[in-house]
Amino acid sequence: MYKQLLLAYDGSEQGQNAILQCAEISQWTGAIVTLVAIMPREMVFAAPEGGFYSPEQHALEKQKYKLILDQGLRILSESGHVAKGVVLQGETIYEISKYARKVGADLIVIGHKHEKNWAARWWRGTSASSLIEHAPCSVLMVITP
Repeated sequence: MYKQLLLAYDGSEQGQNAILQCAEISQWTGAIVTLVAIMPREMVFAAPEGGFYSPEQHALEKQKYKLILDQGLRILSESGHVAKGVVLQGETIYEISKYARKVGADLIVIGHKHEKNWAARWWRGTSASSLIEHAPCSVLMVITP
């Protein structure tokens, strides 16, 4: 069945629910779990005189995503699962799909929450369906009510 699980983790409630599902699947199948946290590539900030790149702000953002990743790894570890993790930088859907190919993932697990407001659904777009179109394997969306 599944030998390699890839969990896209962002620290949200949806992500935490996805960790629980991923841990359960791993327990059933003995699959290896890899967590990824995706940091946006462009770290350009607006200022009155124009945009600028801040190495200090970039380092702070990278640390923030590392802390998110460490939190997910700690949750898995406390439930008795061994997992590895990596912070990736770039466009979320592309990076998840690319890394899933790299590690030979059989299943990508992500958390998702349905938006009740039509405007919020429209504004957020369809990243979940985009991932399904680009993923090299099956995708499990763990829905948080």
